[in-house]
Amino acid sequence: MISFSEAVRFWLKLGFISFGGPTGQIAIMHEELVERRRWISEGRFLHALNYCMLLPGPEAQQLATYIGWLMHRTWGGIVAGGLFVLPSVFILIALTWIYLAFGHLPAIAGVFYGIKPAVVAIVLAAAHRIGSRALKNAWLWAIAAAAFLALFAFGVPFPAIVITAGLIGYFGGRYAPERFSAAGAHAGAKARYGPAIIDDDTPTPPHALFRWPKLWVYAGSGMAMWAIAIVSLYRFNETLFEMSWFFTKAALLTFGGAYAVLPYVYQGAVEHYGWLSATQMIDGLALGETTPGPLIMVVAFVGFVGAWTHAIFGESLAAAGIAGALVATYFTFLPSFLFILVGAPFIETTHGDLRFTAPLTAITAAVVGVVLNLAVFFAYHVLWPSGLDGRFDWFSALLGLAAFVALFRFKAAVIPVIGACATLGLVISLAFGGT
Repeated sequence: MISFSEAVRFWLKLGFISFGGPTGQIAIMHEELVERRRWISEGRFLHALNYCMLLPGPEAQQLATYIGWLMHRTWGGIVAGGLFVLPSVFILIALTWIYLAFGHLPAIAGVFYGIKPAVVAIVLAAAHRIGSRALKNAWLWAIAAAAFLALFAFGVPFPAIVITAGLIGYFGGRYAPERFSAAGAHAGAKARYGPAIIDDDTPTPPHALFRWPKLWVYAGSGMAMWAIAIVSLYRFNETLFEMSWFFTKAALLTFGGAYAVLPYVYQGAVEHYGWLSATQMIDGLALGETTPGPLIMVVAFVGFVGAWTHAIFGESLAAAGIAGALVATYFTFLPSFLFILVGAPFIETTHGDLRFTAPLTAITAAVVGVVLNLAVFFAYHVLWPSGLDGRFDWFSALLGLAAFVALFRFKAAVIPVIGACATLGLVISLAFGGT
């Protein structure tokens, strides 16, 4: 059996090398745990992954939590999921402080000037990647188009789009199952890599067996942790309380990955609460892309900037920002731990095929339209920085086009693309005395 200390070392390492979004992070875990270390079999790995893909929240972090829990009980899951997130939290806090404290300097401003069009290209590439996998028939294309129009033309709240798509998928699965039966992206893998410590025929360990008393204990403990924290913040600071409630809702709406929930975060953080500007939101996504961990960690940036902007601790801006980032992180990821610790015993015990995936299929189709709307929103602010009545930024347009070609045509990695665009932005900024 794997020792707990050995597992901790691996999860800590993973927290620092988990670049590449959920696809890259899951690939790293598969390579390390299934192929090289043989801690878990292909079948058990995919069984856990299929469950995580049905949940709201970052599936790669939930998968780490699941495997850590399966190997070393509750603390194993908490350590695995926590270490998957914590390095990126601290790195993003440091980068956000540098951004707010020194972002006005020409060199820093030039770097972000080059990064912004790269972000537009990254989101467009994400829309294409998700769409090519999710839109398998005319019905799903129609759902994606309707979701785009609902956001772009009518400003429909993101939760309403998710709920509507889920209902369409539910009834579609009952009355037109052939239209909503898209197989999971990982369902067809059959590779074998030799015996594993937790193999396909390894009996479910006693701690992983489903028991109703345990379910109620975990669910009650999780709700208590949420309630105590949110009540304490209500008495302590209004802005932090608003963040706690807002990011709790965001955590429950992240079907389809971080790109899907970003429009909801934008609607709330930028338009409703005014915690940050649209430009800062784009910059935050760029920082999130350059740090390890799940992309949804951009919420730490939003929390930091919001608390800093509102100066919730007076002149102690850095302390305010750190508090905002930690609150956003806590309330975003707490549900993910609960989903695993409460639901995984049932999934492990049954070892049956997951059903009722039609709602997820429809929601994923809607996500394509949502992400495309996000790309349009970002492109508008990057290409017309002063509004449609202002000048068109040709350099940003060309840089964004080049970044998209690199990502789409040549399959370049995200970080080198961001690095190249940042360098070009800095050169242009210094050469022409500003952006």
